[in-house]
Amino acid sequence: SLLPSPALFQVAALERQIFDFLGYQWAPILANFLHIMAVILGIFGTIQYRSRYLMMYAVWLVLWVGWNAFIICFYLEVGRLSQDRDFIMTFNTSLHRSWWMENGPGCLVTPVLNSNLAPEDHHVITVSGCLLDYQYIEVVSSATQIFLALFGFVYACYVSKVFLEEEDSFDFIGGFDSYGYQAPQKTSHLQLQPLYT
Repeated sequence: SLLPSPALFQVAALERQIFDFLGYQWAPILANFLHIMAVILGIFGTIQYRSRYLMMYAVWLVLWVGWNAFIICFYLEVGRLSQDRDFIMTFNTSLHRSWWMENGPGCLVTPVLNSNLAPEDHHVITVSGCLLDYQYIEVVSSATQIFLALFGFVYACYVSKVFLEEEDSFDFIGGFDSYGYQAPQKTSHLQLQPLYT
């Protein structure tokens, strides 16, 4: 098979989708869905020898790298980005954060009772004892996606180039200029034969 491990790309995308669903992260859910469709398109392009699909997949991977770089900047609060102020990941529809915030390795969640800081239908919690803060888990996840996307981009460009070269050098039925092939000649009139009964 020309694709080194299509399952790896799908598993990585599905893993990301599951944890974003658990955290109600709507912007990443939408981006992950588009990425899963693009990976399927790339696999289809490979199996069916369609260089155009592979090139579309390569273009998507450039956008995917940009999106994941933005997620890294968001969670590290680069520039004017702030997790406390910006709820970009939920399209400003809720105050939900990354699922890993409360469920990270070693995290102990303690509810703060009777807090005046909590808006309606929400509660205030304190999270402590995490072996790795949720921001860094999200950063590692996005960095992994960038690494896979760069590998996929090189792969898609290489395989697409191979497919295009094969199309250019393919010899249809011995070639149209082949010395052994001649198109059938049409006659100008039909010959009628008498019919004996």
